[in-house]
Amino acid sequence: MTKVKTAFFCTNCGTQHSKWSGKCNACNEWNTIVEEVIIVDKQKKTTLGDSRPKPVLLSSINVEETPRISTFDMEFNRVLGGGLVPGSIVLLGGEPGIGKSTLMLQVALNMPEKKIFYVSGEESYGQIKMRAERINTGFNNLYLYSETNTLSIVTEAKNLKPDIVIVDSIQTTTTPYIDSSAGSVSQVRESAAELQRFAKQSNIPFILIGHITKDGSIAGPKVLEHMVDVVMQFEGDRNHGYRILRTSKNRFGSTSEIGIYEMESYGLREVSNPSEILISHREESTSGVAIAVNLEGNRVLMIETQALVSPAVYGTPQRSTTGFDARRLNMLLAVLEKRCGFRLGAKDVFLNITGGIKVDDPAIDLAIVASILSSNEDIAIDPGFCFAAEVGLSGEIRPIPKIEQRIAEAQKLGYRQIFISKYNLKGLNQQSSTIRIKALSRIEDMLSEIF
Repeated sequence: MTKVKTAFFCTNCGTQHSKWSGKCNACNEWNTIVEEVIIVDKQKKTTLGDSRPKPVLLSSINVEETPRISTFDMEFNRVLGGGLVPGSIVLLGGEPGIGKSTLMLQVALNMPEKKIFYVSGEESYGQIKMRAERINTGFNNLYLYSETNTLSIVTEAKNLKPDIVIVDSIQTTTTPYIDSSAGSVSQVRESAAELQRFAKQSNIPFILIGHITKDGSIAGPKVLEHMVDVVMQFEGDRNHGYRILRTSKNRFGSTSEIGIYEMESYGLREVSNPSEILISHREESTSGVAIAVNLEGNRVLMIETQALVSPAVYGTPQRSTTGFDARRLNMLLAVLEKRCGFRLGAKDVFLNITGGIKVDDPAIDLAIVASILSSNEDIAIDPGFCFAAEVGLSGEIRPIPKIEQRIAEAQKLGYRQIFISKYNLKGLNQQSSTIRIKALSRIEDMLSEIF
């Protein structure tokens, strides 16, 4: 007989509590515990039947290299680590309207020789067909299924035997064994567990699309991210056309790779050389512009930093940044004021990172300092100069990792001179570089070189 009961779950970490409380004891978050109605069915049967695994001796396991499934999307393959691993679970999260469904539908349409099972719980067949016609004209082996019940999804997947299953989205799926609304903690956890068990047994890779909360994390319990093999984030500013795909967890590859796309009218276009689109092409030199050699994961990006320094009109100086940490900008301004003698305390400072991307690499510090000084003195920096170094509180130029990779990228794009820290010269092979390497120890050494 079915027993009805209620339980309390934390919406942040998924921990079950016996009663309601204002604070979760597991993750220490406030006001995250909600009550849900659960039906526990003693006669519940799993979707995989009654087959039970048996203990296997480790030495008897024959390890064979399983070939990955190529998605014919170079950016997507790079982030995954070379392609989809059979039997893996990939969780893709992103803001509403950022292009998650478009990306997955585009990946599915670019694999005509693979049988793709696309499960949509949010859109009808007609809506998906309209988007598919905008992206691609060939629909060879793509099967659509508008369903939210996990038992029905698993049953159809058993009959169809696809190569890849895409579920859009995991928050809309439900299992009949849990009597709570779709998107609740217990429903998301149990539905993901059902799909995971089927994926591991059938050796079919699953791609689950998930929503994110207002703080940027994937909606649902935190245990959902522990259950899957790969957690990917699709991010970007909707006012700009560029999207960045990055991983926060990858059991089969590196988490430092990123993929860059550009949103077009027909879909998402892969950006193989992002440095060219992130740098403005202008006919005349302008003050306040400097090029930074930034590192996003294992990929080198040439990023243009723009600064504007002007006298404060309204008394209190303004400090405004776009794509950069405002607190770090205040620190760099304090270093210029204290160590170098530049009077910037009574001036407005505006900083912009072009392309609509956010930068966390400290190697951009030297380029930001150069752009601020260039705007303050109203002297343009040579467009053939680029910068890659961190600035310390005492005004010293600090070394950064992977300097050879940065120098090679700057040389490939035709820059004549790169400014780095002198502490990066140790072990650096300068004979093979045609670009001029200028080593600096303090900010004062840079002033005579660029102005």
